[in-house]
Formats: sequence, C-alpha cells, structure tokens
Amino acid sequence: MQAAIVNSQPPDLDAFSTAYRPLLLAFFARRVRSWSEAEDLTQELFMRLADADLGNIIKPEAYLYTMASNLVRDRARREHYRLAVKEDFANQHGAGIEYLDPHRLAEGQELLKELDLALRDLPERTRRVFVLYRIESLPMKKIASELGISLSSVEKHVRRGLAYLVERLEREA
Repeated sequence: MQAAIVNSQPPDLDAFSTAYRPLLLAFFARRVRSWSEAEDLTQELFMRLADADLGNIIKPEAYLYTMASNLVRDRARREHYRLAVKEDFANQHGAGIEYLDPHRLAEGQELLKELDLALRDLPERTRRVFVLYRIESLPMKKIASELGISLSSVEKHVRRGLAYLVERLEREA
C-alpha cells in the first residue's frame, strides 16, 4: 500500500477510506476472487476501523494489512466450518426430506388411523400393556406391578402386540 495520509492532526475515517479503500479492494479481490466479497470485506474492515482510535495508529498500512489478512483468514475459517456443517447435515439420515410436505403429512395421518384401528383389534390386556410400554414409556416392572401380572407376561403381551401390529400394517400396505 503506497498511499499515505499526510496531515498533522489525527486521521479520520474518511481520510483512511480515501487513501486506502482502492488498495484494500484490490487486496481482497486477489484473495477471495469475488468483487462483491471484496467489497463486503472492505466494508467490514472500515466498520471495525470506525471503532478504533485512529490517532494511535503509528503505521496505518501495516495495521490495515494485518486487519485485512485477519478478515480473509476469518472468512476462510467460517467458510470451512459452513461447508463442514453442510456436509454433516447432508450425511444425516433423512436429510433433504421436507417434513411439512402435504403428501407426507397425509400419509402419516393415514398410518396413524390404521395403527389406531389395529390397536383396537388387540385383546384388551395386550392392548393395555402394549400402550403402557410402547406409547407411555412405562418400565415393564412398573406395568407388571400395576396390573398384577408377572414380568414375563408383560414381555409376552408386548411381543404379541408388536407382532400383530407389524403383520397387520404390512398386510394393509
């Protein structure tokens, strides 16, 4: 940067902008290869510079180059992090599925209706045990003590209920 601020009083932001903006734009444009990003980085640098005490800057060119280099480095880190998050999201199960898609919602509602009908067809005790365990998430021991049956009976009812529901829903699908 060859521009210089020649003034006996402390420089102001306008003087810095006039003297260094074109050089900073060129600096950023060479590094980010996008004129609009170079503009954004230059603007960000001057926004940060607005909070600085410009009168205490002894070597403005070195100070600005350091700030500019740090901004480019920060941008690269953010971009690297953004890409990592994007890649991580893309690798997750179900990524790209629109959960509020009307067709998916209708299918889900239809499946719930079928499940409700299938649950109603289970014997009363099996349905009660299955609902307490699978839907209400009660521990098997608690279900056994509340219903006055053995733990093995609870396990049997859960297995029987699950097998029936799976077979019924597969048959209707």
